[in-house]
Amino acid sequence: MEDTFSNLATYGYIGLFLYSLGGGFIALIGAGVLSFMGKMDLSLSIFIAFTANALGDFLLFYMARYQKTMMMDGLRKHRRKLALAHIMMKKNGSWIILIQKFVYGIKTLIPIAIGLTKYDFKKFAILNILSAAAWALIFGIGSYYSGGFLVKMAELVGDKPWIAPLILVVLGGSLWLYMTHATKRKN
Repeated sequence: MEDTFSNLATYGYIGLFLYSLGGGFIALIGAGVLSFMGKMDLSLSIFIAFTANALGDFLLFYMARYQKTMMMDGLRKHRRKLALAHIMMKKNGSWIILIQKFVYGIKTLIPIAIGLTKYDFKKFAILNILSAAAWALIFGIGSYYSGGFLVKMAELVGDKPWIAPLILVVLGGSLWLYMTHATKRKN
């Protein structure tokens, strides 16, 4: 077990960066818990997650803005979800950029949808940086202060391994039902 913590301390920051490029709140929560346990540095973890998350959204925006044909080929199966992201942008305006990091399932679609429009890059950049900072601080500090509870939950799942798949099925199913309902064609 000590080897695992040693490897996490060594390679955890690299994994946190790579995972946070595409969202990565689970990796940030893990880093917060490891910081609570004294295995990682909380402020460094928050900074790495913030940087990677903001950079990831900038890359998605850039790819959608300047590589539209390539992006649209890859998103062919997700056109309805992309349309939902456009509707959410029109309905909520710039607030959607601030909120999108906290909503699983749309956090990668919103920067792509914004990149496909003529939205001002400077405005997107400022809102994206503010949103990434709030996301990293909330999940990083929240998981650090919830570290004791989360460690106990991990021990409970370790003792009763059937709980983890049950939780994943319920959360995944709920997300799938929501996205199916939200993107369903209305007659």
